[in-house]
Amino acid sequence: MKKLRRFIWYLASRLMLVLVLLGVFTVTFYYAMNASNINIVLKDGMAKRAQVIMMQQDPSELNKFFQSSYIQRDDNLMLAIEGKSPYTYYNVRGIDHRLKMSWMWCWPWENTARVEFTETIPRIDGRVRSSYVEGARSLYGDDYETPPRWQGGKYAATMVKENNQWHIRSLTLLEVLQEE
Repeated sequence: MKKLRRFIWYLASRLMLVLVLLGVFTVTFYYAMNASNINIVLKDGMAKRAQVIMMQQDPSELNKFFQSSYIQRDDNLMLAIEGKSPYTYYNVRGIDHRLKMSWMWCWPWENTARVEFTETIPRIDGRVRSSYVEGARSLYGDDYETPPRWQGGKYAATMVKENNQWHIRSLTLLEVLQEE
């Protein structure tokens, strides 16, 4: 009887260890899956946001990345949609958009994630439009020929999962980055 009890405890302890390891592997897998999806949505969404603001692209594609309630609260986006962006004087052909995630947390069973990241655009390829030379000169002085620099910043974002797709619910500017 003593040997049977030891054998059962041996099997139970090994089974428990296997179950714990499987649980850790499952949580790790779902965390990694959510982290990669969030990273892609965040990078593509923030790049599309900058393109809409600077390059006057179609803002309807922002709904793939942002909740519509956030789009209506974003002052920079609303200025660009209304044609009042500081970049309307310029023909922007391309941007060097960089986003670096510094922190992210999302439990595998939750539909909400919190992310901190840094966004910068060190280079903007564009020139002033010929019809807006005088307006750009009056606003920006001697540096009117090139578009104004993008103000980089450190952000905190809240993301939600809706219909198995992550969307940015809110962005909060934590710190303004100084120009290099």
